[in-house]
Amino acid sequence: MNQQQIAEILAKPYAQQLLNGPEPARFAYDGLDGDPRVIPIGFWMECEKLVMATVPKAAKVAALRKNPKVALTIDTGAFPPKVLLLRGTAEVALFDGIPEGYLTAGRKVMADEEQYAGWLAGVRGLYDEMVVITVTLTWAKLLDFETTIPKAVDDLIQAKAAG
Repeated sequence: MNQQQIAEILAKPYAQQLLNGPEPARFAYDGLDGDPRVIPIGFWMECEKLVMATVPKAAKVAALRKNPKVALTIDTGAFPPKVLLLRGTAEVALFDGIPEGYLTAGRKVMADEEQYAGWLAGVRGLYDEMVVITVTLTWAKLLDFETTIPKAVDDLIQAKAAG
């Protein structure tokens, strides 16, 4: 899949809702022991790259240095579900202080000003540095169950229709 095709998917209204909404990404990677991991994590977008930040000594940082291939999903719990599936390659870099995008990602999930202010104070008091994880996307698919559905389901529908 090329970058233009990925950009077209990311530009779709449901994809934009998911990328800018309060839902966390579910971030999948291989741990140092070779077993898969998946975690919920806040994120933001920069130039069609998905970006996250974490503690420098987080286990995922060492794991991503060893194997940078990742997969993510951002989805809603409502029916019909809206699901953005992503794959890519992660880069990790130490960041002095707190990335502005991390604060923006926090804002997405906290509409209450008092709650955000408390979180912000805690973040500023805790982090002197963070590791920024930047995912260059290599594949994307949007399933909205209105205009797009999983291929296996579409194949089944076509087979049933053909008799």
